[in-house]
Amino acid sequence: MIYPKILQQLGFSQKEIAVYAALLELDSATAGEIADKTEINRTSCYDILDSLMKKGIISKFKKKTKIYFHAGDPKRLIAYLEREREEANKKITKQQQLVKEALPELSSLLHPQNTKPKVTFFEGEKGMREAYEDTLTSTETILAYANAETMHKGLPNFFPEYYKRRAGAGISIKAIIPDNEVDRKQIVHNAEEARESVFLPNPEMTFSPEVNIYNDKVLIASWNEKMAVLIESREFAQLQKLIYQLLWKSLKSK
Repeated sequence: MIYPKILQQLGFSQKEIAVYAALLELDSATAGEIADKTEINRTSCYDILDSLMKKGIISKFKKKTKIYFHAGDPKRLIAYLEREREEANKKITKQQQLVKEALPELSSLLHPQNTKPKVTFFEGEKGMREAYEDTLTSTETILAYANAETMHKGLPNFFPEYYKRRAGAGISIKAIIPDNEVDRKQIVHNAEEARESVFLPNPEMTFSPEVNIYNDKVLIASWNEKMAVLIESREFAQLQKLIYQLLWKSLKSK
């Protein structure tokens, strides 16, 4: 039988599984009848039946002077899981809101006098995904050198969803890109993905890594080496922004 293991994975106790299975077999039964069949004492049986009713997978009704319990269709388990998911989502949403309320105080605990640059390394696909998640904290337009061809090969199936989440968060991006087939196709979606692009002047001018400049950070992602470096330095970021704006202006004027 596989159902006991599955129910246990859903968080049911051994006694809850025994009582639920007994009710399915009996169809409708009193607490005493269930206690006799499962060999669980009546007091504990009432507690277990109450727990199963709270889960919404059994019900009770009165017939003459006796209370009967009824399991009904096992498909109720699906509805139970749906409710559990909804409750979990509500809980996470509430926790997120609480964290947002606490962020100003938590941020004030950071060392404001510490102006030393911070460098964080990320390795492998998982690490690079984590690095890109940080770009969604940008409070300004991201300035990027981006090659969609190598990006999509480096992190398959990540970027289409990432573009939607970035645009959904109200974060726009400017991208200096090589003139290749993949990037030509991508610029068709610039408006919906909150992107403005400009091509390098010569198709032979290309590059593999991506660079994102935002806030006081510079993210460099190497697709060939499967690693990323996040540099947090106001001075360095300002210099990179200046260089980028000069190049952007030059390319736009051509």
